[in-house]
Amino acid sequence: MSDDRYDALETLDLEYPVWDRCFTVAPLVLVGTIDPAGTPDLAPKHMAFPLGWDNYFGFVCTPSHATFRNVERTRSFTVTYPRHTDIVATSLTASPRCGDTKPIVNVLNTFPATDVDGVFVRNGYLFLECALERIVDGFGSNALIAGRIVAAHIDRAALRSSDRDDAEILLQVPQFAYLYPGRFAVVDATQAFPFPADMRY
Repeated sequence: MSDDRYDALETLDLEYPVWDRCFTVAPLVLVGTIDPAGTPDLAPKHMAFPLGWDNYFGFVCTPSHATFRNVERTRSFTVTYPRHTDIVATSLTASPRCGDTKPIVNVLNTFPATDVDGVFVRNGYLFLECALERIVDGFGSNALIAGRIVAAHIDRAALRSSDRDDAEILLQVPQFAYLYPGRFAVVDATQAFPFPADMRY
């Protein structure tokens, strides 16, 4: 007897990336580095995430990108979590270089990091300063860049606390989600997750 759930499945050809065949939800952050000439560079990354529950952060990059080479050379990077209201500026940070620089970086409103060499985009809501922990190669043409967070800054409106309702925080500071490939969403209507009794997260 057939099972309708399995009849609706299609097996994908792994000669092509699985991730191009469906949508997946990810954050979108701006990784900041310093070019060899000493000028700031910013690049959007969606394969970016906390590494465990301690203060580590990582993102996927390829050695052919300036971001990879800059991190390898300076051994540090910054991370800005942008707001959905800055979608155009965030997108433009992926624009091609003009010589050794990206013109868009010169017109963005930025401010300097405090503990590493780099900048943040001012209208973000969470800002991380990371020292390179290690680079893990071997994911096809890509590598995982892992950093240890050495300083962090947050917009007070986005800060969770015991006397604030999480749902209200997300209404005030909606989350900017990237739906790979090529779409985005604004997350502001949320519900508490129904964790089992006594489960810790």
